[in-house]
Amino acid sequence: MKEIQIEESWKQTLAREFEKPYFLSLRSFVRNEYQTKVVYPPAKLIFAALDRCPFDKVKVVILGQDPYHGAGQANGLCFSVNDKVPLPPSLLNIFKEIHADIGKPMPKSGNLSYWADQGVLLLNASLTVVENQAGSHQNQGWEVFTDAVIKNLSDQRENLVFLLWGSFAHKKGEVIDTKKHLVLKSPHPSPLSAHRGFFGNHHFSKANAYLIQHGAKPIEW
Repeated sequence: MKEIQIEESWKQTLAREFEKPYFLSLRSFVRNEYQTKVVYPPAKLIFAALDRCPFDKVKVVILGQDPYHGAGQANGLCFSVNDKVPLPPSLLNIFKEIHADIGKPMPKSGNLSYWADQGVLLLNASLTVVENQAGSHQNQGWEVFTDAVIKNLSDQRENLVFLLWGSFAHKKGEVIDTKKHLVLKSPHPSPLSAHRGFFGNHHFSKANAYLIQHGAKPIEW
């Protein structure tokens, strides 16, 4: 079997996961899906969130649910899209809150790789999706795998910030040790829920204040 292509620190951290029956089954399922359907993100970007943000460099974790399922959108980082792709509504609302919270101008690109490179882990619960079929790869094993990512960070690191937006993320964050980390919760930035408390949550300034308090460099949002 071909070796998993993933950043080295994560490969070591998650080595046991790759051997578990659920992951072997998931791997077989995903491989078959890519061979028979249009699946996003491109296969080489499935683990982009982990590849861009090594285990020991993580400062902030943002949890998403699914990759975008439209052509050319998903780049392996939750909420992020490639350059020149129109901003999805949730991402637009994220940028609006950043502007209201810390005064940063609205960016023209929705590519969040510059966050990832600073230590923001942009993790979707499911790492793949079939074109135009939201949720199509849920309950195949990805959620177990990404729970393991969160649990390892919670257990082995200290003073991380977890931004949990929406009930799905709140539930997924139940494994986080709140004595060691800052967990900030609010409604989802989706237009359906942003006005119920995502706007005005000040998560970006709060995250940076916490990082500074614990001797870490703040994020250039």
